[in-house]
Amino acid sequence: MKKTTFLLSALLLITTISCKKKTNKTETETTVETVATEKFVVKPEATTVKWTAYKTTEKKPVGGEFTVLKFENKEGASAQEALNNLNFSIPASSLFTKDESRDAKLKASFFGAMLNTDILKGTIKYANNSCVASITMNGVTHDLPLDVKITEERRVTMTGTMNLANWDALGALETLNKACFDLHKGPDGVSKTWDDVAIEVSTFLRKG
Repeated sequence: MKKTTFLLSALLLITTISCKKKTNKTETETTVETVATEKFVVKPEATTVKWTAYKTTEKKPVGGEFTVLKFENKEGASAQEALNNLNFSIPASSLFTKDESRDAKLKASFFGAMLNTDILKGTIKYANNSCVASITMNGVTHDLPLDVKITEERRVTMTGTMNLANWDALGALETLNKACFDLHKGPDGVSKTWDDVAIEVSTFLRKG
């Protein structure tokens, strides 16, 4: 009788341990599967494009943004994968600086003086921790190197500086300076519009 009781106890103990092992294995598999399927999603409504141009010999900043940015939602297993090969377009008409007169001059005398620049087009290339935006403007396609910062909250900031000469846009810049000649004069009486423009792209990568 004692042997029977001992055998039953042993079997019960083995069964209990076996069940616990199976439960732990299942929980581990579920956890791994959850991590593997997590996605990073970039959407246009969560993305902004701001720029800073400069005037006068003192290099006084003039800030603005594009209020419309078009691209299809894109996702990836990492932030880099979600952003890489993202194609975008920006209507030049969506330019906004909080000054209607300035906006009109920029649209007519700068973008209006370029070739086929109603729409700015580009592709973000982000691989091996190196990021550039290949931008087409004034009939020229050129790469703009970008510095990238990604926070734990999935906020991404990409910054770079456009040299307008790389897009053959110095003629358009001269046209703009003539239209804004007096407004771009500093205390020294010299009217100047600089050919470098700072760009900042900010987006929030949602969970897929």
